[in-house]
Amino acid sequence: MTEQELVSFAESIGQERYRGQQLFNWLYVKKVSSFDEMSNLSKEFRNSLASAATVEGLSIVTSQHSKRDRTTKFLFELSDGLRVESVLIPPSSRFQDGREDAEDPGERLTLCVSTQVGCPLDCAFCATASMGFSRNLSPGEIVGQVLRVSGETGRKVTNVVFMGMGEPLMNYENVMKAVEILLEGVGFAPRRITVSTAGWVDRIRQMADEKRTVKLAVSLHSAVNSTRMTLMPVTKKYSVRELSDAIEYYYRKTRRRVTLEQVFFDGVNDTSREVSELIRFARRASCKINVIPFHSIESTGPSGLSASLRPSPRVTEIVERLRKEKIPVFVRSSAGEDIDAACGQLAVRNPASTRGIHRNSTS
Repeated sequence: MTEQELVSFAESIGQERYRGQQLFNWLYVKKVSSFDEMSNLSKEFRNSLASAATVEGLSIVTSQHSKRDRTTKFLFELSDGLRVESVLIPPSSRFQDGREDAEDPGERLTLCVSTQVGCPLDCAFCATASMGFSRNLSPGEIVGQVLRVSGETGRKVTNVVFMGMGEPLMNYENVMKAVEILLEGVGFAPRRITVSTAGWVDRIRQMADEKRTVKLAVSLHSAVNSTRMTLMPVTKKYSVRELSDAIEYYYRKTRRRVTLEQVFFDGVNDTSREVSELIRFARRASCKINVIPFHSIESTGPSGLSASLRPSPRVTEIVERLRKEKIPVFVRSSAGEDIDAACGQLAVRNPASTRGIHRNSTS
């Protein structure tokens, strides 16, 4: 619950408004996990709380640690038995060429969180697509990943990226409520939170209209409509032109630069024409580009295009061309590839998920 919701809850059980503010502080600032720990609340009030509500956290099933770069992957079990993953990325896993993004300072500990159980978008390069889609995560399940990892590791998470399982903007209301709690309760600065989307155009415009202060990233991968459609079926719903229009609208309304996320695949999106269209796309709304390394999803047994994708041998050449064209480009390092925790590699087997069946989706 947000602070205002907790205030309303306190009033609904006959308490003063400030009691809701106290609850908010205990839950998100002090991060307690039971009513008994809320020492400045009367015993009578704590008993009332215990009969009306519960404080629930996520259960960590397993955690895996990368031997290469100290990345840690957490497997969480939800209250209904479904499972999702989060990835804690150390500050050493950043940029290959030593360049730093001024908007994303180097001393950071980043948690990549999930927003859905599975994902309905079926991108060709993403292992999460193999899970199908079961349901959206609640705000509590999203924020709970941050609180649980922080408590488990004893380390302060400095950055949160909504880049785990699922399409965040298809779970818009819950994601934005989680963002509100992270900003107002847990204490994150807006520039320390990034919401990534495969291009859910209507919600990008909504973020602009609502003047959302967190950072926005768009998983692009091709500015050529036909190419992007083969890689990302969401392009059938929202064309590259519609996506470009939405990003330009967002930039005009917020004056905040959008990050384009790009993996280059051999013979697919690494041609001269593809790069020219990418430059044109990025310039239109003053975007910057994060080049993400290719990560194999062989562990999911891919078929068709997914099985044929290979890393482009032209990445260095493409990056040099982009920089000559004065496009801000940052080349990301891999993080957690040896434990299937890198970008696009998250996938778990949930007995309740059925590939191709999309339930409880907010569009």
